[in-house]
Amino acid sequence: MEKNLLLIRHSTAEDVTNSSMVRDIDRELTSRGIMESARVGKYLKDSGIEIDGIYCSPSIRTKTTASLVAEQLKFDTENIVFSETLYGSGPRGYLSLLNGLENHLNTVIIVGHNPDISFFADYLSSQDCGGSMEKATTIHLKFGDLEWAEISQKSGKLVKRTDVIQLN
Repeated sequence: MEKNLLLIRHSTAEDVTNSSMVRDIDRELTSRGIMESARVGKYLKDSGIEIDGIYCSPSIRTKTTASLVAEQLKFDTENIVFSETLYGSGPRGYLSLLNGLENHLNTVIIVGHNPDISFFADYLSSQDCGGSMEKATTIHLKFGDLEWAEISQKSGKLVKRTDVIQLN
């Protein structure tokens, strides 16, 4: 059965470049980021996509992005899976998670971080994904008659890239 993957870069988070008081993993979304996440979720809901699973890194900004998207989709936020492999493990961490998914899941969302999520999209897609993903960008990839464990380099087809600015 066909598999669908929606890669979402987390929404706008607080900038703590000059602060040693907040760890990167603890950065929260700004009010702008909260609105971006809600817009992405509404866009996905309006497009009629049925989600079977949502995965994100354990960082506060990805958890919040995933939760706000899930709420718009009426996806139970208790079922969001937080995976350490999506925080600082590079594209291999993303592939490891993807290849380990159960096959009854047909459409999943992964919320992650740059540059890893952009590299991962380019790794999986047989087409150009448009370069680095801006915050709150969604890339939808489709995989033909493959199981999650069979997905590898250039095995996906780019369905659509949606930057949050397009949703205004």
